[in-house]
Amino acid sequence: MGWKSKTALTALGLVLAVGAVVAVRTATFKAPAAVDTSSIRLASARPFDADLAARHLGEAVRFQTVSHQDPAEDQPAEWDKLHAWLQATYPDAHRAMTREVVAGHALVYTWKGTDPSLAPIVLMAHQDVVPVTPGSEGAWTHPPFDGVIADGAVWGRGSIDDKGSLVTLFEALDGLAKAGFVPRRTVILVSGHDEEVRGGGARAAAALLKARGVKAQFVLDEGMVVVEDHPVTKGKVALIATAEKGYATLTVTAPAVGGHSSAPPAQTGVTTLAKAVLAIADHPFPMKFSGPGADMLKSLAPHSSTTIRMAAANTWLFSPLLISQTAKTPAGAAMLHTTIAPTMLKGSPKENVLPQDAEAWINYRIAPGDTSADVMARAKDAVGDLPVKLAWVKTPDEPSKVSSTTSDGWKTLAALAGDESRAPVAPALMTAASDSRYMGPIADDIYRFQPLLLSVDATKMIHGTDEHISVANVERMVRFYQRLVETAAR
Repeated sequence: MGWKSKTALTALGLVLAVGAVVAVRTATFKAPAAVDTSSIRLASARPFDADLAARHLGEAVRFQTVSHQDPAEDQPAEWDKLHAWLQATYPDAHRAMTREVVAGHALVYTWKGTDPSLAPIVLMAHQDVVPVTPGSEGAWTHPPFDGVIADGAVWGRGSIDDKGSLVTLFEALDGLAKAGFVPRRTVILVSGHDEEVRGGGARAAAALLKARGVKAQFVLDEGMVVVEDHPVTKGKVALIATAEKGYATLTVTAPAVGGHSSAPPAQTGVTTLAKAVLAIADHPFPMKFSGPGADMLKSLAPHSSTTIRMAAANTWLFSPLLISQTAKTPAGAAMLHTTIAPTMLKGSPKENVLPQDAEAWINYRIAPGDTSADVMARAKDAVGDLPVKLAWVKTPDEPSKVSSTTSDGWKTLAALAGDESRAPVAPALMTAASDSRYMGPIADDIYRFQPLLLSVDATKMIHGTDEHISVANVERMVRFYQRLVETAAR
């Protein structure tokens, strides 16, 4: 037999061996977050009035608790009105819990459990909302702060983000208190007032709880949802974020001499800035098939096609394919790396004046595994010798740690989310930011999930025009929170 034949046989043997490994790994593949939740005894749902809950949410939307970039534009009286409304609307919850106000308008409620040896649970929902873009009010189906109930939904800014969570949490807690429920495990509700801009309320609440020695079993805040048409499974999936990205904004400043635009120098501050911004944007962080984003796909693989299952079971061979497929959408790509987004520019105040300096703001969402120091180093490397200055707008928030998918807290949330949604449950990475990022000192496990059923397309309305929540989703949320508290705290 010639050497060519031997080489061909060796290659064939290698292909067969690889094929056998792929086949075995595919056949025995188990999702990384597939834990046994049979030990969790889920509480049954109690009766409640979903239509009344929806009317209450409509009332809450009418308080214009808008957080502006400039705090001088905020209207503190709106938060005062919301607080008074909460006390009047949910008297049983307020009788059962102690209420504290920190950092001006952040709220900390404590429903003391009968067994102090049990670690408390912390539930979160913020009070503030983002502004409505000036001039866009006419594009809304219903005025953004009227809290109209129409076509089976509550319409208005904050109906989902995040008064939907705040009101349905209170609906659940008030109903439980009215029914005589007494928790064994302490329940703490934290409601920040400035999540959309500064997060000072949540930071103050976390400091208060830390000073008291609180170490929670888990924290649950807003975040992921039950996706109606997940691209991997083509059906419903309940996504619970086990981590969230860090947040940092970099300023890039190009100093210049200014002057009249009729006699510009060879390179102006604006052209220098443009080169620097393009250099940074063209030097992206590499995508990696690792962390919560990868765990999500691995967890959903058993519910997807044979091809995806095979790829997820054999990432040693198919990770480049998985990365390319996941990165076909911006949301998918964001799961796999630190993102770079130039967002704001400043130059001259007049069209015929050269700027004395030109400045850009670049927003980063930092993936677990990277740090703000990595971001700064990469930006400096990208701009090289360009005469620009790099600085943080404020101290960056580093990525959160990745929470457990084997803890009792995860088992409780996963069991309940699966039972309520009748869908697979998977961990995920939250690419946005939430107040829960400040709760690290008081809890090892922090999860981000709202029991909403939304299509991928419907999630685009959050922070956008025509934000609204269906009455059916209001009902889902009240029932979920009610069952969660009774399951975790009984």
